[in-house]
Amino acid sequence: MNTADMTAKIAQGHGFIAALDQSGGSTPKALAGYGVAADAWSGDAEMFALIHEMRARIITSDAFTGDKVVGAILFERTMDGEAGGKPVPQALIDKGVVPFLKIDKGLEDEADGVQLMKPIPGLGALLDRAKALGVFGTKERSVINLANRAGIAAIVAQQFDVAKEVLAHGLMPIIEPEVNIKSAERAAADAILLEETVKALDAMTGDEKVMLKLSLPAQPDLFLPLVEHPRVLRVVALSGGFSRTEACAELAKNRGIIASFSRALLSDLRRDMTDAQFDAALGEAIDEIHAASTTKSPVAA
Repeated sequence: MNTADMTAKIAQGHGFIAALDQSGGSTPKALAGYGVAADAWSGDAEMFALIHEMRARIITSDAFTGDKVVGAILFERTMDGEAGGKPVPQALIDKGVVPFLKIDKGLEDEADGVQLMKPIPGLGALLDRAKALGVFGTKERSVINLANRAGIAAIVAQQFDVAKEVLAHGLMPIIEPEVNIKSAERAAADAILLEETVKALDAMTGDEKVMLKLSLPAQPDLFLPLVEHPRVLRVVALSGGFSRTEACAELAKNRGIIASFSRALLSDLRRDMTDAQFDAALGEAIDEIHAASTTKSPVAA
């Protein structure tokens, strides 16, 4: 797939994006869910080797194909590794799956009800390296905990500033201002985020587009104006702490939005499974998430 092929696949593909990008802070929890206890490794190198083993097993599984998985978001170390004897981005491309890279370096402490992204040192060099490896786009996450307009406006401004640099390097940015689904002000935060994001999209110049990765809104179809905005290539949703069943039920209520799940995709996978068991469990999760991404419920009709 060339860039035009990948753009078309993401814009029009009937599937979802797998989030395989757990970083240092979330890796122990991901490994625990996979059945790997904390005493199974000593130091970061061994920990990351174990999580890479899990990701390579997913990527090389017969159940993981471009028919239902249109894209995959990678952690930097995963991008630099191999799966099935190939560089990971190439292994994905060969399966018809478009590769993305997580580029944020974690979150600042909360201020004005939000957590901005920490600085991203060496971003330009990382983007050039990712582009050379065949990566199509990036993902950068920040978090909204309260319906504070000043904080949400700051998040959106920071996200679009980073997106401009990503676009300048020939990559597609996924902007991810996650609304905490446990927030008592979730619905109000959703509404403010919609307003601020539309303003930022309307202010874009030229003919470039971005992608959006959003928490599933408290009000179904709230983000339909973003799905339909001419500056948006695709809107994807994170599971945000919902179980797979819950996340898929919520996703099915939102027209035009596809999944980009992590925990909800990986929750039934265990290291001690046989390959047949692993492929079956992964295939079942993929089928369920694919269905919610592509077949919407009458509630949203």
